[in-house]
Amino acid sequence: MAPSALRTRAAAALRMKQIAVDNQDRTIRSLRAQLATQRRGSAATKKELEETRVALEASHKVIAGLTEIGLRMSKKVERMKVKKQQIRANHVECHQKFQARIHEAEDSMQAQHLLIEALVDENDSLLQTIHGLQEANNAPAPAPFDGDWEEEPEEEPEEDEIEDIPLDEGEIDDE
Repeated sequence: MAPSALRTRAAAALRMKQIAVDNQDRTIRSLRAQLATQRRGSAATKKELEETRVALEASHKVIAGLTEIGLRMSKKVERMKVKKQQIRANHVECHQKFQARIHEAEDSMQAQHLLIEALVDENDSLLQTIHGLQEANNAPAPAPFDGDWEEEPEEEPEEDEIEDIPLDEGEIDDE
């Protein structure tokens, strides 16, 4: 082969090697760029994961706090229910006591009414007996009782009964 063909072949082989090196260089740069992008993405993902973890911890604390508040409120509601039942029971008991007092008062009033009726009947009977006795003795009949009592006037002290007290010297007589 001719020396120029060897040179051309060597130059072509060298050029092929140069193209292969250039291709490898571009591939390396592309892979480095992808690696940098993935590292940035990984860092962003790590940051997001950390923020998510912090938010999750905060959520757990809020949930725990709300759960505690809910438990306290449930206990309070239960205490209020018990208190309401006690108040209702007390109200029923008081109502029953008042009803019993009302019935006692009604019974007492009814008994008093019956007693008054009996006394009125007895009074009428006594008045008829008195009237009958007066007629038997020919005594004048008293006026029927009209329900008004005659009141006797109260005795007032007369002015003559007040003693005159002698005045000492220097006292003024206002009369």
